Amino acid sequence: MLAFPSTYTVGITSLGYQIVWSTLAIRTDVDVRRLFTDQGDPPHRHCDLFGLSLSWELDGPVLLDLLEQQRIPIWSHARTDDHPIVFGGGPVLTANPEPLAPFFDVVLLGDGEDLLPTFIDALQSVKGQPRAEQLQHLARVPGIYVPELHAPRYAADGTLLGVAPVDATLPERVAKQTWRGNSLSHSTVITPEAAWPDIHMVEVVRSCPELCRFCLASYLTLPFRTPSLDDGLIPAVEKGLQATKRLGLLGASVTQHPQFSDLLHWLAQDRFDDLRVSVSSVRAATVTPKLAAVLAGRGSKSLTIAIESGSERMRRVVNKKLSGEEIEAAARHAKQGGLKALKLYGMVGLPCEDNNDVESTAALLLSLKKGTPGLRFTLGVSTFVPKAHTPFQWQGVRPEAEKRLKMLAKRLKPKGIDLRPESYGWSVIQALLSRSDRRLAPVIAAVRGSQESLGGWKKAYRAALAGELPEARSAGVILPLPPSWDSVVHDEWASDAVLPWGHLDGPLSQEKLQEHRQEALSLG
Repeated sequence: MLAFPSTYTVGITSLGYQIVWSTLAIRTDVDVRRLFTDQGDPPHRHCDLFGLSLSWELDGPVLLDLLEQQRIPIWSHARTDDHPIVFGGGPVLTANPEPLAPFFDVVLLGDGEDLLPTFIDALQSVKGQPRAEQLQHLARVPGIYVPELHAPRYAADGTLLGVAPVDATLPERVAKQTWRGNSLSHSTVITPEAAWPDIHMVEVVRSCPELCRFCLASYLTLPFRTPSLDDGLIPAVEKGLQATKRLGLLGASVTQHPQFSDLLHWLAQDRFDDLRVSVSSVRAATVTPKLAAVLAGRGSKSLTIAIESGSERMRRVVNKKLSGEEIEAAARHAKQGGLKALKLYGMVGLPCEDNNDVESTAALLLSLKKGTPGLRFTLGVSTFVPKAHTPFQWQGVRPEAEKRLKMLAKRLKPKGIDLRPESYGWSVIQALLSRSDRRLAPVIAAVRGSQESLGGWKKAYRAALAGELPEARSAGVILPLPPSWDSVVHDEWASDAVLPWGHLDGPLSQEKLQEHRQEALSLG
C-alpha cells in the first residue's frame, strides 16, 4: 500500500508520489495499491508493505490517521510479524526523520531512483523471515535507516548526546543516497482530477546552484543536476504530449539549465502553437523578453521569481545573488514579453534582518508597480523556518516575524499589491517538527485527528512538558521530557550542539555548513 497524506486531487499532482508509484508498479514482484485520505484502490487481503511519501512537515500526523484506518499499530515497536513493514521517504524524512521515527520501521534517505528498487530487492531477499531479522538486514543497506535499531542517548538534564546503533555490527551513520543518472523525473499519470488538471510535469533541474543559506531544496539535494536536452528533456516532453497539451517545467530554478534557451527555442516551434506551458520558478536574472514572449505565447499569464528580501544587505546574507536592478529588469521583461502578472516570493524573520529590511521589501514592490504599470504583482511571504542540513539549521524562528508580516500588509495592500502571507503560527509548528527529536512523537500522536488546530499542538506540548501525555507511555521506550518550546523553536543553537539528525549524513558536512553559516552572518 502506497499512501499520500492528502486527497487524491493533491496527491496525484505530486511528481514524487507518481514516480514512487510507477517504480513499484512496473515490478512483477510487487502489487502496489494507492491510498489517499479521501479514496484508494481496493486493499490487499494481506499487506506486506505500507509506504508514505512526505514533502511537508505538517503532513506528518496524517500518517497516523492512515495507519489507524488500515488497522496498523501506529508505534513501530507494537507491530508483529503479521503487520506490514511501514516505510517512508521524501525530503521531510530525509532531512530529519527523528520526530516521526517511532512510527516508521524504515526510512529511505535520499533520491528514490536507485534507493527504492534497492530497498525492495533487499526486502525480497529476506521475505518470510521474522520481522526483526528483516529489519536487521535492511539496516545494513546504504541509505536505509531503521530507527528502532538506532537509540538516542540523553544526559541527566535531558540534553541529547547522540543517536547510535544498538548493535555494534550496524553502521554508525546513514548517508543520503544521490541519483546521478542522465534523466530526471516526469509524469506517469495525467488526469483531469489533479490539482493541476491534465498537466504533464517534467523535472528540468534538481537542486539549485545558488545555495541560498536557508534553502532545503538546494542543500539537501546537492549536487545540481541537469538532464541533457536531446536524451533527457525532449523525449520526456514528447512522451507527455501524446496525452495532453499542458506542460509544466519543474525545478528550483529551471532557467539555469545550461540548455534552457535551446529548450525554449524548441518549444517555440509552430507545431506547439496549441501547447500551454508553465514554469515553477525562475531566477530573476534569467528573465528575458524572449522567455516571457514564449511563455505568453504558450498560454502562461504570469511568471514566478524568488527575491527573499527587498534589502540588498539581506540578499547578501542569504547568498541570494540578485540585484535590485535585475529584479526591476525581470518585471520590465515580463511585461514586454506579454505576460500579465509577476509573482514574487519573500521571507521575513531571516537571521540579521531588522525592520528597515522589511521596509525595503515594501519599497521594492511599490517601485516595481510604479515602474511597470499594467503588470499585476503578487507577493507571497513566509516566515523563516530553520531546516536540517542547511547553514541556518542552528538559527531559530524569530518572534518579531509576526509583526513584520503585518508591516508588509499595512504597506502593500492599500497600494494594490496582492499580499499572500503564510501563517506565522503554522510556521512555528513547522519549525517544531523540523528541529525536534523523538521526544516530539508522543505530541504528534496526541494531536492526530485534530492537527489542524494550533491550540491543539500547544496544548499537547504543554502536557508533554508536564509529563502528562498518555501517548508518551505508549511510545515503547522511556524518553526524558522534551526541551522547552522556545529552545526548540526560537533559540539559536550552539555550533557544537548535538543535532537530532547529526547521525545522518547529507550532501555537505556539518563543518562545511558552519563555514557557510559564518560567512552569511558576517555580512549581517
